[in-house]
Amino acid sequence: MIIIPAIDLKDGKVVRLLKGDFNTVQQVAGDPVATAKTFYEAGARYLHVVDLDGSKDGVRKHSELVQAVVQVGLKTELGGGIRSMQDLEEVFSLGVWRAILGSAAVRDPDFVKAAVDRFGPERIAVGVDAKDGLVRTDGWVKEEGIHYLDFAKSMEALGVKNLIFTDIDTDGALTGPSFARLKFLLEGVSCSVTAAGGVSCNADIQSLVRMGVDAAIVGKAWYVGALDLKQAIEEAGPQ
Repeated sequence: MIIIPAIDLKDGKVVRLLKGDFNTVQQVAGDPVATAKTFYEAGARYLHVVDLDGSKDGVRKHSELVQAVVQVGLKTELGGGIRSMQDLEEVFSLGVWRAILGSAAVRDPDFVKAAVDRFGPERIAVGVDAKDGLVRTDGWVKEEGIHYLDFAKSMEALGVKNLIFTDIDTDGALTGPSFARLKFLLEGVSCSVTAAGGVSCNADIQSLVRMGVDAAIVGKAWYVGALDLKQAIEEAGPQ
């Protein structure tokens, strides 16, 4: 299983939120580039970056920072504010390995299909962000009334091969991933599934490995010292 440490950017700072609530924003690290280097030194070879400003406002704001982070050498996936083909072109020009479509994927399935056809399924991932089982958009503040599995299946039908599932109620809460909903998703689609949100310790990583999840995103648990990243990577297997 791939371990993907996370850097969330807001106003140029590395921050974390609790359950996606922007009122809980807390700076958790200094320089994003130095943070990425720490991940690399621990054995990580992938990185998950979210432009929180872009996610909420629909306009990306951290291109220079993202480009600098990419140069550390980690395969970097980026989400937040990617709403058009021009956005994708600009993101990939920064050296980003994979783009994550969230709100745009819910509202414009034709865009998803065009993106997959143009750039290939390995360079496009779709974020399945849900609260109480229902998909949310616009920085997780708008409920779309779509069940997360129905949305995932619709994305798979468009040629999407990579899904990143976040149960919003677990994100940043250090209470463990949403294992039941992850299992339901794994049984419902054949896509590669990345688990995001809730990882609280190394034992959670081991449980996800046993479930057969393809990748796991690690955020707050590492920042607060509750997870040993090097150990997690060693136990998860080759990166």
